[in-house]
Amino acid sequence: MPYSFHNDNRLPQGRLAMASYVIVGMIGVLLLGFWKLQIIDAEKYSSMAERNRVRSIPVIAPRGRMLDRDGRVLVDNRPSFSVLLLRDDPTLVEKNLPAIADGLSIKLEDLRDDLSTTRNLPKFQPIIIKPEASDADIAFIESHRSDIPILEMISISRRRYLPGGFMAHASGYVGEVSEQQIESSNGRFRPGDFAGKTGLERQYNDLLMGTDGMRRVIVNSVGKEVGRLSTQEAIPGKQIQLTIDYDLQQVAEQSLGTRPGAVVALDPRTGEVLAMVSRPTPDPNDFSVRVSNEIWKRLNDDPLHPMLNRAIQAQLAPGSVFKIITATAMLEDKVPPESYTAFCPGYATFYGRQFKCWVYGKSSHGVVNFRKAILDSCDIFFYNVGMKLGIDRLVYYATKMGIGHKTGIDLPSEEPGLMPSQEWVERVFHRKWYAGETISVSTGQGAVTTTPLQLARTIGGIAMGGIFKQPHLLKDAQNVGEERFGISEPTVQKITDAMYGVVNDGGTGASLKLAGVELSGKSGTAQVIGYSARDRVGKQKKFEDNAWFVGYAPRRNPEIVVAVLVQESGQHGGTASGPVVRDIIKAYYDKKNKSNGQTTVEYQHFNFDNGTNLAQAAIAVNDAQSPAPAKPDAPKLGSATAAATVIPPPPAAALRR
Repeated sequence: MPYSFHNDNRLPQGRLAMASYVIVGMIGVLLLGFWKLQIIDAEKYSSMAERNRVRSIPVIAPRGRMLDRDGRVLVDNRPSFSVLLLRDDPTLVEKNLPAIADGLSIKLEDLRDDLSTTRNLPKFQPIIIKPEASDADIAFIESHRSDIPILEMISISRRRYLPGGFMAHASGYVGEVSEQQIESSNGRFRPGDFAGKTGLERQYNDLLMGTDGMRRVIVNSVGKEVGRLSTQEAIPGKQIQLTIDYDLQQVAEQSLGTRPGAVVALDPRTGEVLAMVSRPTPDPNDFSVRVSNEIWKRLNDDPLHPMLNRAIQAQLAPGSVFKIITATAMLEDKVPPESYTAFCPGYATFYGRQFKCWVYGKSSHGVVNFRKAILDSCDIFFYNVGMKLGIDRLVYYATKMGIGHKTGIDLPSEEPGLMPSQEWVERVFHRKWYAGETISVSTGQGAVTTTPLQLARTIGGIAMGGIFKQPHLLKDAQNVGEERFGISEPTVQKITDAMYGVVNDGGTGASLKLAGVELSGKSGTAQVIGYSARDRVGKQKKFEDNAWFVGYAPRRNPEIVVAVLVQESGQHGGTASGPVVRDIIKAYYDKKNKSNGQTTVEYQHFNFDNGTNLAQAAIAVNDAQSPAPAKPDAPKLGSATAAATVIPPPPAAALRR
């Protein structure tokens, strides 16, 4: 056979061998790929396939309700829908963003911002793009299920508060969590979640929130639900029962009216807050979804500062109410002696400066003894007492009785007030204390400031013989704090007898006398600026005096103490604030004396400053509720993690005017 023939015959064999190797290699690669898909990445791709078929939708836990001391609903929930955006497919999301923005009336820029702030979240986790869906939004989503399958709706319970800002500062409000809250929550909060921002909503947020659940549904290729899988039910937040008495709260709200100021009613025996009002006030319902920029700007630009809870944050001079502290120091130290008298022509000179009494230019008090000085609120008498006592003794007694430090109430952002001292002046102003400053402090002026809650606790504690309970809003709270300061029985007797005389023996609160009730108290009229400064600038509305009145009943070991502040009223404390105290204490005794146990309050003798009737709205809310199951174990005061004791609410009480 020729050589060339054998050479040609061997060439195809080599090529076939090479082709065989290539084929075997390709098969090996395919087998390796199949092995990787079926063995190594099986769980990954199974999960991806499952997500294409199964959709997880969060079930939001409703917040716990707030009940008054008798079990009536003060803060409740209402049904609502939120719009979810499913982000599993970023390409599909980007494609449909313009249509979604147009259909849901959302700015495209805002929608992109929402996506940007949540870019670090897992893609399979949906985000809320519209907290409150309107009827038009619901119709749009349902009609575009096939072409925009990335939209979903979830049922959410929104907060419902009583109208008119009823108890708004005490209850607080909820709002959407911030980025900082999300980052610091260790995964507990998601974008679009709501949490307590102020008041009790914030203080007991962990208790009220509950735990969200999850609903798993089967969807087809266009995102339509075709079946359901297991559902993890949400655990509702625990409801809490408050010390607030709805009847007294309503009287306080209506009696103060629209005037800027605050009301605090306490049971000094236990520290329970029976009513708390601050005016002006925002409507917390405005925050239950997402407060608009217009409303937020209006609230922050308002010169009356409606976001300020004056009951615990208004740090103002207490005026003549402080004279009770000065009087207590006088009797305890016997400086000057109890028999001391002073002559009041309407003014007096101390350390080369003239100080005026509140009757200056109208009359004079003449010769004044201890009791008359309290009944008529004579400044000159207490100027002399303060000068003889000195600032150190005033600071000692005022501090021991609660002035200048927080009461410890279970509300966030309480302010401490200020009891000025020599040490304080040196630390803040780097100078020595001027002796003339003691004269002003002795009558509750100068640098001394208090809050309405602080004054209520102080006066109530003095009338209790030196027992100062920690105020609280959570009923049956455990470990309620208590401070004791030894005040002798003769001192307590003389002080309480004098405050009884303020109302019942022709004192500055004589118009407040109630038949059958030992209403006692002390008025206070505090300057916003000094007399000399007022003379220079002219008497303008913004410089008019603040009116105070702190009243309680009975005269010893009181059951209720009420502090009322009316800011820049231009009236005497007994005239502007006293009637509010009288109305609340009368309502308390009217309710207490009802022999049939009904929680009704008669209002026919009250002179309200506005005609707002909150009763009908509150009754409608309460009538719509079903009795709630009792919850065991009351939490410690201020705790937001323990359970609260809750009494099943009775039917809403009938209220009459």
